[in-house]
Amino acid sequence: MAPLPNTLSPKSLLPNPRAMIAFGHDVVMAALSFGLSLGLRTGFEFDALHGQVLLPGTVIFTLTAAVVFLAMRLYRGIWRYASMNDLVQLAKAVTILMALFALEMFLFFRLEGVPRSMPFINWFVLLAMLGGPRFVYRLIRDRRFDWQLHENNSKRIPVLLVGAGDAAELFIRSAKRSENANYRPVGIVAESANRVGRQLHGVTVLGTIDELETVVKGLSRANHPRRLVLTKDSPTGAELQALLVTAERLGMTVARMGRMDDLKMDPAAGEAERLAIRPIAIEDLLGRPQQPLDRAAMASLVQGKRVLITGAGGSIGSELVRQIAAIGPAEVVLVENSEFALYTIEREMIEHFAHLPRHAVIADVRDRLRIDQVFAHYKPELVFHAAALKHVPLVEDNPCEGIITNAIGTRHVADACENAGVAVMVMISTDKAVNPTNIMGATKRIAETYVQALDLRRGKNAGTRFVTVRFGNVLGSTGSVVPLFQRQLAAGGPLTVTHPDMTRYFMTIREAVELVLQASTLGVGQNNTGADANTHSADGKIFVLDMGKPVKIVDLAKQMIRLAGLKPDTGQGGDIQIQFTGTRPGEKLFEEVFHGAEAPVPTQMPGVLLASPRTQDVAEVSAVLERLEAAARAEDVSTLKSAILDLVPEYAPPPADEGQGE
Repeated sequence: MAPLPNTLSPKSLLPNPRAMIAFGHDVVMAALSFGLSLGLRTGFEFDALHGQVLLPGTVIFTLTAAVVFLAMRLYRGIWRYASMNDLVQLAKAVTILMALFALEMFLFFRLEGVPRSMPFINWFVLLAMLGGPRFVYRLIRDRRFDWQLHENNSKRIPVLLVGAGDAAELFIRSAKRSENANYRPVGIVAESANRVGRQLHGVTVLGTIDELETVVKGLSRANHPRRLVLTKDSPTGAELQALLVTAERLGMTVARMGRMDDLKMDPAAGEAERLAIRPIAIEDLLGRPQQPLDRAAMASLVQGKRVLITGAGGSIGSELVRQIAAIGPAEVVLVENSEFALYTIEREMIEHFAHLPRHAVIADVRDRLRIDQVFAHYKPELVFHAAALKHVPLVEDNPCEGIITNAIGTRHVADACENAGVAVMVMISTDKAVNPTNIMGATKRIAETYVQALDLRRGKNAGTRFVTVRFGNVLGSTGSVVPLFQRQLAAGGPLTVTHPDMTRYFMTIREAVELVLQASTLGVGQNNTGADANTHSADGKIFVLDMGKPVKIVDLAKQMIRLAGLKPDTGQGGDIQIQFTGTRPGEKLFEEVFHGAEAPVPTQMPGVLLASPRTQDVAEVSAVLERLEAAARAEDVSTLKSAILDLVPEYAPPPADEGQGE
């Protein structure tokens, strides 16, 4: 049976030959310290009494020291990295040794020739003899590494650190200790002026972040940094964008230091801390502050419930699956039309949530009979409806499919929820539903209208609660501009932007789904911020995620080029060209998250707003949906668009000659 971690086995006490050498050194030092301390006490004039106790005292003291040193486990550390913690541990061991020896000397062995002050003198002598060689060895090693660094400086990339805190200190220490470090810190720029002129491990704080350009120009050619390394944990998006622009002007790239969680260290192998640097992600440039979340309310919504997610293999759907699975539902039903997408998310569930009961169901929301069968069989209590056709130009070219999937499909899911007694259905909507100029946006607005009408019909009666959550673009989703730009960058450009003034709202997929879950708790009155589910103040309303400020697509393209360490070609030379291709069918220059008549109302939860668009009676909406479905299945586009206008009078498609390029 293997010894427990805290037991004293020989293997754990002396794990390797180097530890045995260190142990032998300490035992020899203990033996020498006894005679040296006795000599210091007597002025090295040993009379007969002192001479009689020198040998037995040395033997007893040395054996006691060997036992104490082993018991205190002094040999897990590495001399090369001797620190104050090691000195404290040595002091503890020496103190215990002296206490034990005093008892042995006066109670058991009666060594009358040993002076009473001897343990106190020996404490200082032995501590110096144990600690001195350790720190001298570290000093020699550090000097050697300083010499090696000087020899290898030409091979290392000179970097300028942004931030003069603990992370910067760790980065410099790692670079100095590692023989294989790729970077050489040549200076630091700090946030605060009171650190200018001070040093971290010999690296000087040369100025503030605002003085970055002056600092770089003041460095010698040999020390001219080729990269800025951010050591701040959470710089804002505006700070990052400003640094990218300045770095490009100065011929540098920008990276950030890995998080403290990424620290890799193997003391047993004699390795120092190694912190890698990583590229800045496009998500970092959004600079969106983390919204406080009511985790308890989210847990109350999901835990112990049977949850069904449509579109479970898509960008939003798969993230819903991940976050919901982590909260602890009773079981999860994954509904997806794409076999490969369903396979992918199910494999992820098997790997990360193997204990959670799950059901992978191939089903299409367009098929009413199949959806009714799925709901009747699995009897979900909570439904998230994320299935939709989302790509504007494709839906514009296939309007009948857009109607059947986004509008009729939502009706199928909502009706199935009512028939199966589902407690809550959450529908994922989009900012393109606001004043739509394209079929995709119009179909999502129709879906919103139907779900609103059902929620209002419910009123104070028991039945399914319908919650609609609307938000804008998410970075990295299927069909998003970011993966497109990444592929174009990999191919050497150009990056294609439809219009110089094109703007969009963006947030990360993770944040969007977190806020969807948060909005859902508000919709059903399960938050801990004072909302009352019985007031019905949110019935028929739409929860809108606060998307922050819109981003110009051309600026996003430039930032991605800079993040790749390249320069955008703005007509005056550069690496990657940006090409304007003209707006696509149904595409707006800017998106809105509220209708003009919708006054956004803050909720109790930061990051979530409440909109009150017009509502219609369920019977009226159902009648128009019947006409829409008939026209779509007959591929009667003219009747289809006429019916759309009955439900979405603000739908304003561009003239036929627009959207074909400039």
